Amino acid sequence: MSVDVNERAAAAPPTYAEIVLDDEVRDAIGAALLQLPDPVEDIDRSLARLRVVFAGLPIEQLQAVLDFGRHVDTPGVAMVRNLPVDPDLPPTPVDGRPSAEKKTFVAEGALLGLSQLLGEPVGFTTEKSGGLIHDVVPVSAGAMTQTNQSSTVFLNFHNDIVHDEIGRYDVSNPDFLVLHCLRQDTAKEAVTYYADARDISRALDPAVLETLRAPLFRLNAPGSYVRDVAGGAEVLAEPTPIISGPHACPEIAVSANGVHGLTGEAERALTELQRVCREVAHRATLEPGTALLINNRKGLHARSQFAAHHDGRDRWLQRTYLRRSLWTIRYRALPDGRRVH
Repeated sequence: MSVDVNERAAAAPPTYAEIVLDDEVRDAIGAALLQLPDPVEDIDRSLARLRVVFAGLPIEQLQAVLDFGRHVDTPGVAMVRNLPVDPDLPPTPVDGRPSAEKKTFVAEGALLGLSQLLGEPVGFTTEKSGGLIHDVVPVSAGAMTQTNQSSTVFLNFHNDIVHDEIGRYDVSNPDFLVLHCLRQDTAKEAVTYYADARDISRALDPAVLETLRAPLFRLNAPGSYVRDVAGGAEVLAEPTPIISGPHACPEIAVSANGVHGLTGEAERALTELQRVCREVAHRATLEPGTALLINNRKGLHARSQFAAHHDGRDRWLQRTYLRRSLWTIRYRALPDGRRVH
């Protein structure tokens, strides 16, 4: 018996979720975070403390975050609202580096508190110098690039990937990332988008989907690697499919810094993929006290262009990269850093 398309869509698991903290919960967590030192100074001790703090979430909300990180049929993106914020915020950094003027660490605690419910924070030497917390801000020199420094261009739908000498950039990449907003852009026009591979696959023409499931694509290395290590030259991965895995729970991999289709049909499929992503994407406007949990394997994210003035009042996010386990990327581990690869 055939099933109506609308019935099929209704039966599909939701790909977006929203969690809103009560004011009482927000204030209790905020008071605890205000007492904590810079968490990156002793990251494992800080994560242990934060586990205790975030155990104070109502059980339904705690389970919602935990389930987001551990089950294949849960949403690929979740907005957490009404998080505590720092009482005073210094100017937004203009160089993409951490602010030396920040005196309290409520934002960092909220970011890592949510993150450790999903997985293990990890740093990569080619991204923000291996930092575990990334300051994502517009930088004038990167305004037109397909990187997190951009502002005046649409940042195309992509995963956060990692250059790897094994020739695949979708193996050691983060399983999750968390984006936490400290300051919204002044015009409040920046929008973050998320397109889930399940929604994408349902919307694609079957022939295009079949092409995207073939090993006809080479991902370019992240913009930071190309800029800082490769001197601007492309560094292409081995041929790989864009979409892979079971049809009910597919994985998707796209580099923000460019993907080369190996045939004309593959190039046309990439164009169609970006179009469909815009069509099915969830929209999220980040403001202070909100965080976006993103499954980096279930879907792709993007960001609209926005006005940046580089005057200390620009948009300021903090980001973590997370792996469910550090064991599977132990071949990349550095001798002097448990979490830096």
